[in-house]
Amino acid sequence: MNTIDLTPLYRSSIGFDRLGNLLDTALRSDQSSVGYPPYNIEVNGENRYGITLAVAGFEREELDIQVEKGVLTVRGKKSDAKEERKYLYQGIATRTFERKFNLADHVEVVGAQLNNGLLSISLVREIPEAMKPKTIAINTEGNILEHKGENAKAA
Repeated sequence: MNTIDLTPLYRSSIGFDRLGNLLDTALRSDQSSVGYPPYNIEVNGENRYGITLAVAGFEREELDIQVEKGVLTVRGKKSDAKEERKYLYQGIATRTFERKFNLADHVEVVGAQLNNGLLSISLVREIPEAMKPKTIAINTEGNILEHKGENAKAA
């Protein structure tokens, strides 16, 4: 098992403990379902992303998409077949699956659609106004830092 020591990062950074948890989870994750269903993660523009999963054989009602605590979970469960089929060869997998994606802060799911066996999920990063960069004006007149004590209030 691989271990990563993030102590140097924690010495000079605040609020990156979630990064450590993400790395730890990624290293411990179960590798048995890594290939199913296959998926793509795309950048569709500034602050816009897309996830496409190949879910051939699944109906809309057999798929479930949820977001909880920054984790996007996509589940697929085939309903019981109404008619039993005999296959000579079955290459299209229709087994139950669960795929999880960790979302960065301020990334929201804005929609999903199923078309031609592909489940497309649209995401957008919406940075709050308070966190956007802002320009600070530089005052050139007089002393900016003034100390006003109790006597200054009375004047």
